[in-house]
Amino acid sequence: MSDLFDWQYPEPFITTWKIEPQDIDHYNHVNNVAYLSQQEKLAWAHSKALGLGFEHYQQAGRGMVIFRHELNYLKPALLGDTLHCATWITQCDGKITLSREFQYVRESDGETVYRGHTQFACVKLATGAPTRMPKAFVDVYLPACLAGQAD
Repeated sequence: MSDLFDWQYPEPFITTWKIEPQDIDHYNHVNNVAYLSQQEKLAWAHSKALGLGFEHYQQAGRGMVIFRHELNYLKPALLGDTLHCATWITQCDGKITLSREFQYVRESDGETVYRGHTQFACVKLATGAPTRMPKAFVDVYLPACLAGQAD
């Protein structure tokens, strides 16, 4: 599926989102909050596929939390559309921060309807204070970064 569309970066992690009535707003297109919710689900699915679920965060007492979102709505998605939702880790410093890019492509015409960028910081779960990523996070996220190297 990844070679069927014009992806922003190579080797995307992809899930499929079928637009349902609960995703639609009063303008009859996908609600902005639905895109963000899908983005969160996609990021977690990718992390789990890489081998890091929330249970690993709990065991480490650390978590990657969002400190910045950029959401770009390019074209409306409508009830019944199927979107192929892709993500990539595009930056990981191996210390505190990582970034993800998101791209949603409509199946019917291959049009990109949405792009997003999210920045994460590692924090202590007990206090919310920034802290260094544990080795388990670095060992998973750094190799998954597109550059494959710390910035």
